[in-house]
Amino acid sequence: MVAVNYTTMRNKFKEYCDMASDNQETIIVTRKGERNVVVLSLDEYNRMEKALRNISYLAKIDRAFAQLDAGKGKPHELIED
Repeated sequence: MVAVNYTTMRNKFKEYCDMASDNQETIIVTRKGERNVVVLSLDEYNRMEKALRNISYLAKIDRAFAQLDAGKGKPHELIED
């Protein structure tokens, strides 16, 4: 992870974009008033999004098992082809 101020990022934008995309480096751009931003590669962003979706999905499964354990499930007949 690299932290850089806004002016340096602006002056060396290509270099920092290359660091993010080629080296999977996370760039924190510091700004006045603590309004910082993060620059990362699209691949890394997609990995993070997938991980969040997986966490959400697993939480739904956990809630479903908790409901079953609490006796809130309903039996259904299987649909046969």
